[in-house]
Amino acid sequence: MFRLFTLALCLFGGLPMLADEIAPAGLPQPLTLIVMDPLARELSCPCVKGYAQRDYNALATFIESRIHRPVKVTFSESLVKAVTEKTEGRADIVIGKESVVRADALAIKRKPQAIARLSGKDGATTQTGLFVVPKDDPARTLADLKGYLVVFGPPECDEKHAAARALLAENNVALPEKIETAEGCDVGATRVLELPAGKHGVAVISSYAKPLLEGCGTVPKGALRIVGETKPVPFVTVFVAADMPQADSDAIRQALLDVATNAELSHAMETRGFVAIEPVATQDAKKSNRCPGRRAIAFSAAGVLTGGIPGRADNAKPRPGAGRRSLARMARCST
Repeated sequence: MFRLFTLALCLFGGLPMLADEIAPAGLPQPLTLIVMDPLARELSCPCVKGYAQRDYNALATFIESRIHRPVKVTFSESLVKAVTEKTEGRADIVIGKESVVRADALAIKRKPQAIARLSGKDGATTQTGLFVVPKDDPARTLADLKGYLVVFGPPECDEKHAAARALLAENNVALPEKIETAEGCDVGATRVLELPAGKHGVAVISSYAKPLLEGCGTVPKGALRIVGETKPVPFVTVFVAADMPQADSDAIRQALLDVATNAELSHAMETRGFVAIEPVATQDAKKSNRCPGRRAIAFSAAGVLTGGIPGRADNAKPRPGAGRRSLARMARCST
């Protein structure tokens, strides 16, 4: 009787939340996919034809067909807001700018595991930070930026912050006591373009954002000039929940790798395909097999150089050439 009563309430709107949660018997729980990719259609603009319009709903459908499990897509620029306001705490799969995802995950005390990276049309899985000045600015290189106002991106954006600060340090450009940041590339670019006469400034923007700044009309075409570029950092990365079963994680990774075999989906995702990231345990195992621990190597090298091996009872002399081989191996492992 209670079941009939509950069903009646669901049918007539009395318990809408309960009705949403009821799934046919035998069907697996849907996976929640949170998309934070700034080049996703829902998080960007259609100003530049064929760019920043990645179709993640099509990707979700493809993953469903491969793992035989429903995938529910949510779009958000913030993982914190997504799990607190949209997904009731669920974040089975997260796809977004790697440094931003990691920073947000740390804020909510989660440790998602990276399993793959998304390449662009050029096949690259990285991005850079671009130092831009107004086109008529006298600066030509990073060394010319001494005394300039520098507008960085937020700390969670590696390409616009950590990598940018490191590059300035390499070029002996001292940082100001107060670091100025801009949340968006458009804000930073506009800030330096609108400086009063006699004031000089440089903004650090994401490499992927430059076409959008000009294409959307935020910045007049040709108004900015690049005077420096950071080292590449990871861009769009796929993470899965730390507690996801390995079999499920492997199935999702394989589905992502299979995207490259689907020309239509690759076009919709503006990619040449996903590149796998091995699990940390696998990486550690390979590193361990390839190179003994640094401490062990140091002991071995010390033993060879002093004519004996610490801990060895007979303190036998090394074989001819053993020292050279051990030191060479140590050099390889320490890089």
